[in-house]
Amino acid sequence: MIRFFLLQNRQGKTRLTKWYLTPPDEADRIKMESDIHRAIIARDKKHTNFVEYENFKIIYRRYAGLYFIFGVDVTDNELLLMETIHLFVELLDQYFSNVCELDIVFHFNKVYTILDEYILAGEVQETSKRVILDRMRELEKLE
Repeated sequence: MIRFFLLQNRQGKTRLTKWYLTPPDEADRIKMESDIHRAIIARDKKHTNFVEYENFKIIYRRYAGLYFIFGVDVTDNELLLMETIHLFVELLDQYFSNVCELDIVFHFNKVYTILDEYILAGEVQETSKRVILDRMRELEKLE
């Protein structure tokens, strides 16, 4: 099960966060985000994108200047989560037509909506890009 999702830039600034379990209090959350960023930024590119952290695993992938990070149970499939990250990036890229960090900052509500259409309660709900993007277009019509 997915515990949380973080989207951070190379400087460690968290641009998006979504918790699927009860999040820690704010001080612990900020410390955890900082520790996770330090752990992944220091890793050599030759190493895997999987890191054991406390009692769960961190699976991350870097696209341009952004790190897409999932915190998952130790027993979860790492490769499946790597594909999950890739599909989420493709969804953002198609929705925003070549997504960048500013799109995420200024349209965070739409990014959260895409994430909610894709992952619900820590489990992947829909894997079809077409279906998710069609739902997003339907929601835009309602606005």
